Amino acid sequence: MRNLGLVEITLLCCLFVYFRVDTVSCLNSEGLALLSLLDHFDKVPLEVASTWKNNTTPCDSWFGVTCDHSRNVETLNLSGSGVSGQLASEIGELKSLLILDLSDNSFSGVLPSSLVNCTSLEYLDLSRNGFSGEVPDFFGSLKNLRFLYLDRNNLRGLIPASVGELEELEELGLSHNELSGTIPESIGYKCRKLKYLALNKNKLNGVLPESLNLLENLGELFVSNNSLGGRIHFGSSNCKKLVTLDLSYNDFQGGVPPEIGNCSSLHSLAIIKCNLTGTIPSSLGMLKKAWYIDLSENRLSGIIPQDLGNCSSLETLKLNDNQLQGVIPPALGNLKKLQSLELFVNKLSGEIPIGIWKIQSLTDMVVYNNTLTGELPVEVAQLKHLRNLTLFNNNFYGEIPMSLGMNQSLEEVDLFGNRFTGEIPPHICHGQKLRIFVLGSNQLHGTIPASIRQCKTLKRVRLEENMLSGLLPEFPESHNLSYVNLKSNNFEGSIPGSLGSCKNLLTIDLSRNKLTGLIPPELGNLQSLGRLNLSYNHLEGPLPSQLSGCARMLYFDVGSNSLNGSLPSSFRSWKSLSTLVLSDNKFLGAMPPFLAELDRLSDLRIARNAFGGEIPSSVGLLKSLRYGLDLSGNGFMGEIPTALGNLINLERLNISNNKLTGSLSVLQSLKFLGQVDVSYNQFTGPIPANLISNSSMFSGNPDLCIQPPYSASAITRDKFKSCKGQAKLSTWKIALIAAGSFLAVLALLFALVLVFLRCKRGAKTEDANVLAEEEGLSLLLNKVLAATDNLDDKYIIGRGAHGVVYRASLGSGEEYAVKKLIFAEHIRANQNMKREIETIGLVRHRNLIRLERFWMRREDGLMLYQYMPNGSLHDVLHRGNQGEAILDWSARFNISLGIAHGLAYLHHDCYPPIIHRDIKPENILMDSDMEPHIGDFGLARILDDSTVSTATVTGTTGYIAPENAYKTVRSKESDVYSYGVVLLELVTGKRALDRSFPEDTNIVSWVRSILSRYEDDDDTAGPIVDPTLVDELLDTKLREQAIQVTDMALRCTDKRPENRPSMRDVVKILTDLKDFVRSTSGSDQ
Repeated sequence: MRNLGLVEITLLCCLFVYFRVDTVSCLNSEGLALLSLLDHFDKVPLEVASTWKNNTTPCDSWFGVTCDHSRNVETLNLSGSGVSGQLASEIGELKSLLILDLSDNSFSGVLPSSLVNCTSLEYLDLSRNGFSGEVPDFFGSLKNLRFLYLDRNNLRGLIPASVGELEELEELGLSHNELSGTIPESIGYKCRKLKYLALNKNKLNGVLPESLNLLENLGELFVSNNSLGGRIHFGSSNCKKLVTLDLSYNDFQGGVPPEIGNCSSLHSLAIIKCNLTGTIPSSLGMLKKAWYIDLSENRLSGIIPQDLGNCSSLETLKLNDNQLQGVIPPALGNLKKLQSLELFVNKLSGEIPIGIWKIQSLTDMVVYNNTLTGELPVEVAQLKHLRNLTLFNNNFYGEIPMSLGMNQSLEEVDLFGNRFTGEIPPHICHGQKLRIFVLGSNQLHGTIPASIRQCKTLKRVRLEENMLSGLLPEFPESHNLSYVNLKSNNFEGSIPGSLGSCKNLLTIDLSRNKLTGLIPPELGNLQSLGRLNLSYNHLEGPLPSQLSGCARMLYFDVGSNSLNGSLPSSFRSWKSLSTLVLSDNKFLGAMPPFLAELDRLSDLRIARNAFGGEIPSSVGLLKSLRYGLDLSGNGFMGEIPTALGNLINLERLNISNNKLTGSLSVLQSLKFLGQVDVSYNQFTGPIPANLISNSSMFSGNPDLCIQPPYSASAITRDKFKSCKGQAKLSTWKIALIAAGSFLAVLALLFALVLVFLRCKRGAKTEDANVLAEEEGLSLLLNKVLAATDNLDDKYIIGRGAHGVVYRASLGSGEEYAVKKLIFAEHIRANQNMKREIETIGLVRHRNLIRLERFWMRREDGLMLYQYMPNGSLHDVLHRGNQGEAILDWSARFNISLGIAHGLAYLHHDCYPPIIHRDIKPENILMDSDMEPHIGDFGLARILDDSTVSTATVTGTTGYIAPENAYKTVRSKESDVYSYGVVLLELVTGKRALDRSFPEDTNIVSWVRSILSRYEDDDDTAGPIVDPTLVDELLDTKLREQAIQVTDMALRCTDKRPENRPSMRDVVKILTDLKDFVRSTSGSDQ
């Protein structure tokens, strides 16, 4: 029995092993390969986990898997399944695979090269994942591949040449990656079945291959958002099947190729912002099936060809932002399917043809910023589908058709800056969809129609600078208004309290009307209100304390009314307030002490009221006061508080027409005061020397005097008496001074003789900063010359207006840059070098280039600098396609702050101040930590009082301030302007004179032109920001920082020098912005 038991046990074990082996054997090599893929997935979908079992075969209902008749896996489709992880090399075991679709997942890592084994593949889709690295060059083995999609990953490197060997390929998608290099010519030669080619949003360069003209089956071609250049050679008799062509956002040369007219099946043509020049070819009129043509944001000139009227299917025509001239051709009236006509920002003239106004399908007419003229015909009111009518900044005239809006669902009407007369159409918001309503700067009269009051969709209303009258309308509580500007009209009556129910209001401007009554307290309900201007009306009564509820108030102006009482202490809640204007009212009492708590206040005007008492010392706490402090025309008494001297950034001060006494000495510390008026007080003592500019600003103070020596250019002796204590010198004092002067002259002659003798002996002179060696070569110079093969051209790393720069590697990590000035070639080179040495030798700052040594020789001068491994800011910012990482916003901000620190040091910490005069990216060098260093002081001058201008223009075109266009005026403000241009380059990524700009346009005018279309938008950075920064600036803190930097750049490039901030101001504001981002980031953690 015992032996029988052993036999039974042995048989049972054999049976178990048999069945176990049989079970395992059901999972063939492909099944094992699929299961091994799961080991590399970080997240496995439930459908996969529940069906991919080792006790079944892949052909038995495994999710996403199908098999052929031989039970080989032919399809693996996990698209959109939420898989994450990596695609392992075991994928290559599926040798019978025809379809592999892993799109719309979260795969990462590199593409496995084992895919080369899947030689039967016909469909490969790995798009919309996070694959990285280079695309493996294995496509030569995938001869059957018809569809290849690798778009929307993080792939880099070149497009493999083997892609061009896929003769069966019908669709190729490589868009939205970081691929570089050129487009392989072989794609055009061998992929003759190709129907779809998408290479857009990469970093491809070179030209558009002419071989693409050979692709007879091509239906869609997308190559936008790359760095392609050269002329466009596309469009042949082979492009008859092409439906979509998008070449936008490249840097091509030349014009629109006329051959595109051969692509007779074309539906959509987009060549946006490609630096195109020349005229629009008339052959585009052959595109009778095209419904979309967009050639905007180029430099196209000439007239709009009549032939475009033959494009009978056209629905959208965009030719905006070019330099087109002449009239709008009447033939465009033949485009009976046209919906959107966008011709804005050109030089078009004449009237809009009546035929266009009769196109019943028209939805958008956008032709602003031209010189178009004529009246609006009644036909415009009969366009039932019209949504957007934007004609601002033209010369249209006459009455606006009274029936406008009656038959339409208008959403945007902007007729600003024309010469329209008559009344506002009463039914303009009949369709209850109107959002933007702008009729400002015309000659309209009459009242605001009731339909506006009932238009709940309205967001922006601008009717300023007309001759409108009557009462302001009441607004319902559900109104969406965010912006209201009715200034400079003749409105009467009171301000409607119902405005306080429009909770989204950000700006209210009712200034320069004839409004009466009280300021409604209901306005205090507007918690988001940032700007309130009620100035130049006939308002009366006290300021309602409820306005303190407007906690985000930035700008408050109620000047030139009849308001009285005192400023409510509850206004201390306005912590963001920057401008407060109470002038020309009847306010009384002491100057409110709580104003000292408004630490962001930069402009305070309370002139011509009945304020009295002493000026409180707390005014010295308003450290942000910069643009003005106006206390004139009140009853202030006593002396100027010493604390006023703390307002070191103050530029304008007016304390005239008060009863102030004492000395003006406290004003000596206000170095930035450009305008000061202390007239008609009772001041005594000397006028500070830094303030003597206009004698009328000190009149009415009989006891003021001037301290000799006089400044003849600033004040005359007969205007003010000389200060006491400056009596005429006695005879013996004059004799003593004469004797001392004689001895000083003898000492000076003796010193000169000693210097001459030392020089004759060949003595070398070295100060604490720089070493100048005439003639003979030093040991260090010998090393430099040896390291550069006696300054051979192969070591040149840069050329500038003031010299050639070489790189010298002395070993042991010593890297230098050597600048050479050739005296024989540059008449002023010796002078330039001495000036640069003189300047650089005096300054030491982390953001200024450091001069190590210099040598003066007979024929040239050599200057030795620290070597900056990252080249210039120009190299980093504008030559970033050569493998370097693109500058992110944080790096750009730090660069802008570093440059500001360097300039502020030159302007405000050096005495006398130093003006650089040629600030530009090429003169800003970047060290290994991307810290900026200002260099090339060849044009720097020490600013003094004796010479302020030169007859020649210095600097670089595009960076020269307007006031220096014909004669150089040496001033800090000119450096500030150049700095502002550099800021705009950092924000936009464009050059100061970018080839994409219209002719005679620089970056300043281009930015202002773009932003003029978004003048009601607080986001000044969005429309102009470098596209490479868009994702990073989704962070609201960084976006706010970019907006503030853009605003700063616009202030720095103001046409009027006096409106530009000082570099000290710039440093303060940028430092605050940096601290703001740091503090808010910390609070988010």
